[in-house]
Amino acid sequence: MSYTAAYCEFGGTVKKCEEWLEKHHPEMHERFYSQEYAMMLFEATASVHPSYSLSRPASCRIHSLTHSLFPPDAIAASLSTLSVDAQKRAAKDAAKKAAKATAAEERAAEKKASSKILIKRVERNKRKYVTAVSGLEAFGLDLKKVSKDFGKKFATGSSVTKVAGGTGEEIVVQGDLSDEIWEMLVEGEGYGVPEDNVDCVEDKKKKSAG
Repeated sequence: MSYTAAYCEFGGTVKKCEEWLEKHHPEMHERFYSQEYAMMLFEATASVHPSYSLSRPASCRIHSLTHSLFPPDAIAASLSTLSVDAQKRAAKDAAKKAAKATAAEERAAEKKASSKILIKRVERNKRKYVTAVSGLEAFGLDLKKVSKDFGKKFATGSSVTKVAGGTGEEIVVQGDLSDEIWEMLVEGEGYGVPEDNVDCVEDKKKKSAG
C-alpha cells in the first residue's frame, strides 16, 4: 500500500518516507518536517484545543494538525506570515553583522592611521651598519615576504628577527639603507604606505668609557 506524503506517518516506513521526500521533494519535506512549522501549528492548536496531548510523536502532531485542524488556505496564510517573520529576523541579524563589520573596519582604519613604520639605522661596528624595520604588520604587510623583497631589491642579507629588548618582530637588513627602504615602502609598487606613517631614526652604538 502506498500513501501520499501527508499520510506517510501512518505507513510502516516513516523513516524511508521522510528520506525519499527530502531527496525528491525538498520543499515539501521542509513543509512537513521543519521545527518552526511544527511549533507554529502546535501553538495554534493549543490555543483552540488546550487538551491536545504532547505525548504523541512530533511527526504525528504535525500531520494530524495539518490535515484535521487547518484547511489548506489557513496553512498557506500561516506559512506566509512565518516567512515574513523569518525574513525580518534574518534582515535584523544581517544588519547587526554589517554594523559590527563596519565598526571593526573603522577601528582597523583608525589604528592603521595612527601606526608608524620605524626605519632604524643601527651602528654595529665602526662604519658597519644594519637597518631595522618594524611596524609593518599594522599595514597588512607580511614580514617574510617584505624581507625577501628587500634582499632581492638591494642584493644584501635580510632576515626577520625578534625585536631586541621588546616584543614582536622586525626585519634586519645588512647595510645603511634607510633612505632606499623608505622610498620603497612609500613609493614602491605593492606597498604605498603613507609617508607620514614612516619614520627614519638612527641608533648609534654607545662607545665604551675609556
